Amino acid sequence: MNNRFKHFLNLDEISKNDINLILSESHKIKKKSSDHTFKKKKILAMIFEKPSTRTRVSFEVGMKQLNGDVVILDHADSQLGRGESLEDTIKVLSKYVDIILYRGSCEEKMYDLKNFSTVPIINGLTDQSHPCQIIADILTLQENFPTLDNLNISWVGDGNNVCNSWIHSCKHFNFNLNIACPENSFPDQKILKKYKSSKINIFKDPYEAVKGADVIVTDTWVSMGMKDDPDRIKKFKKFQVNKKLLEKTSKETFFLHCLPAHRGFEVTNEIIDGKNSLVWSEAENRLYAHQAILLWCLNKI
Repeated sequence: MNNRFKHFLNLDEISKNDINLILSESHKIKKKSSDHTFKKKKILAMIFEKPSTRTRVSFEVGMKQLNGDVVILDHADSQLGRGESLEDTIKVLSKYVDIILYRGSCEEKMYDLKNFSTVPIINGLTDQSHPCQIIADILTLQENFPTLDNLNISWVGDGNNVCNSWIHSCKHFNFNLNIACPENSFPDQKILKKYKSSKINIFKDPYEAVKGADVIVTDTWVSMGMKDDPDRIKKFKKFQVNKKLLEKTSKETFFLHCLPAHRGFEVTNEIIDGKNSLVWSEAENRLYAHQAILLWCLNKI
């Protein structure tokens, strides 16, 4: 890794000290107690091969608040949509900008891009991971719990990219992670084997997985790029986060969802809009987490 900067690709590749540094700076930025901004304007290029709302807006607003600016490349509106390779694009962009965010499907492609780039690369989401989201989620939990040690977190739904990044985060935090998914929808087996731990448990029954849960986390059942499949939706029905499921925790339980939410599918209105929903704080915290990630990548914290 070039010692002038740091890539933010996956949480398990970053040291615990650096994760804590990013989180600490996130809290300071939110409290307006951070004095870190770019003395010389920095430019962030964002490459979107997949649609984005919160990632796009939070990084753009966050970069501008840090005295930076942003260039956005959508797949359809650039040479990327007319056959130019991402590798060639990255080589050129590295000459123009100070840092690059990539949001696409293939994680292997993201790692290839790192090899061609002479500036930091941030993983804005791939089909395999979503580490920026987890920084915002952990920030939100730290605001609501005195410690994350032995906290009971239950993931309910699809074992997707966000779930994979929750597993990565277990390398740094001492919470218990229960994961409940329908058959054939569990997280990547390579990740589960790599991080096999008594702190991570897999369930087929969501009602068993949420017993004693301090936090329940879910995401859409149909990720970007998937086709709507009635049979898939049918097998997820008992994994809906609703009042009946929360009653099984036998305690006051908070709720997280990275959004966008499909109300009436993975979560009901009374849960996402309820008094224990942290979803809107979680979404707001994307701004502060992303600013801290930008500062960390460019050695400003």
